[in-house]
Amino acid sequence: MTSDDQPYLRIATEEAYAPPDMIERYKRIIKDGLSNDPGFDSLMGYFLFNDSPRTNDIVARLQDLDERRIGDMDATGIAKQVISMTAPGLQIFDTDTAVGLAPDYNDQLAEAIRRHPDRYVGLAAIAPQDPAAAAKELERAVSTLGFKGAIINSHTHGEYLDDTKFWGIFEAAEALGVPIYIHPQTPPANMIGPLLEAGLDGAIFGFAVETGMHLLRIIVSGVFDRFPGCKLVIGHLGEGIPYWLFRIDFFHRGIVQTKRYANFRPLKKQPSEYMKENIYVTTSGMAWEPAILYARSVLGNDHVLYAMDYPYQYVPEEVAVTDNLPITAAEKRQLYQTNAEQVFQI
Repeated sequence: MTSDDQPYLRIATEEAYAPPDMIERYKRIIKDGLSNDPGFDSLMGYFLFNDSPRTNDIVARLQDLDERRIGDMDATGIAKQVISMTAPGLQIFDTDTAVGLAPDYNDQLAEAIRRHPDRYVGLAAIAPQDPAAAAKELERAVSTLGFKGAIINSHTHGEYLDDTKFWGIFEAAEALGVPIYIHPQTPPANMIGPLLEAGLDGAIFGFAVETGMHLLRIIVSGVFDRFPGCKLVIGHLGEGIPYWLFRIDFFHRGIVQTKRYANFRPLKKQPSEYMKENIYVTTSGMAWEPAILYARSVLGNDHVLYAMDYPYQYVPEEVAVTDNLPITAAEKRQLYQTNAEQVFQI
């Protein structure tokens, strides 16, 4: 994967999979009308019941952890994938089901990593529905299975991680020294309406709106003042937040000074400082030179990691965008390889 002409490994850090059992459970939920989540029904219904070559291909690739995935990696020069469960993961299920499935699904991914130890790294699927159980499963996955962090697919039945009842998950991640990847899912029922009716609810825009808001809720809640060693990874170059940092800092200061909101607390730092210290962003789905260079200039070169967003955005030609960035070979190695090695302790 390396040569004199390419002195780096390409490590892709937001690469999805789905256990076949979970796919079947999703299908039953949608068929039986049990989700109470219009975003899930719309998006996963599209992928699982729209019999098109594109959707069939994505669903097949999602479930493969062997020959086809390795072949796709080889075809695009990807040395390693950091693999995590596709959205919404366990978070669509009721609490007991989600907690019960987490160890089984993590064990399945761990077995695939044992088959391909040089190619795969795993993030644990956890069930925020039960924060104590989620923290316990994260500890098991890291300590016993060798996983390198956890994936949380943004909101859980409309609830966000800034609520202190979830903070045991941050505490566990900080103690273990591993990051949490906050991945999007469709906005919850009380938010999705205007986006869904315009066809903007998924990856086209709704993901960024919902997950960017979630990230800001975490920051302004004081999570990083309480857990300064906690690290979050955010896809899609930060879901638009890097572009807004000046304005966010400006109005956050004003809100605190004027005490506009009773529950709005002062922070030890500006929101932008937490972005530059505790948040890492990946290039998943954003193979666009201006955006990548901007994120690096705002957050720092050591806080931007490469990702492909496999298999949802498996476009082999997009790798060339990163290869051709107007940065030095050492900086490409940092973007592709060493940042991921440091954040995920690969």
